[in-house]
Amino acid sequence: MFQKVAGLLRREFRFLHKPLNLGSRLFLLAAAITIAVSLFYPLWKLHLVAPQYSDGLDLYISSYKIEGGGFNGQHLVEINNLNHYIGMKPIQEADFLEMRWMPFVFGLIILMTLRSIVFGEMSNVVDLFAVYVYFGAFSIGSFWYRLYQYGHDLNPHAPMHIKPFTPLLIGVKQIANFREYSFPQTGAYLLCGSVVLIVLAGLWSRKEKAA
Repeated sequence: MFQKVAGLLRREFRFLHKPLNLGSRLFLLAAAITIAVSLFYPLWKLHLVAPQYSDGLDLYISSYKIEGGGFNGQHLVEINNLNHYIGMKPIQEADFLEMRWMPFVFGLIILMTLRSIVFGEMSNVVDLFAVYVYFGAFSIGSFWYRLYQYGHDLNPHAPMHIKPFTPLLIGVKQIANFREYSFPQTGAYLLCGSVVLIVLAGLWSRKEKAA
């Protein structure tokens, strides 16, 4: 048993100390650039359609801000006015505390990616991937919880009463007389692409021999 564990540890040690070849470093550089570019695009879009809003109302969620569609973001004002009638509190950036630190975390991940390029060992890629996946899962879970709070913390004295609900992360849902469409946007697709690039960076050097 001891010999099996020792052999596993030796293989793990050799794997983590594999050097990264040029192809892997280029994949990592592309991943860092992709993450940086994603900050300039929305991550998510909520589109609401109702008989009185046939063209729909749009809400764009980025890593550091919330914007409404229409002229000067007027759609966000309209959405908050409608939310008032069902007892939902106004949607505002101040409630999304994650938006204060998410850009800094993305900056840290970019620095870890560049560090992996410089030091060039498989262990750097493994650490980067683990941190990135954990951050992504935590962010999505936190975003879902915020949606849950908005849809369940309804004012019982509101003019219109509806059953508590949770807006969808992805998909289409009927909420009162509104139909909600919720889907990822360019920023989210770029971040997913960066994860694929990091995985490719690890796979590209998997046959390299440890020093």
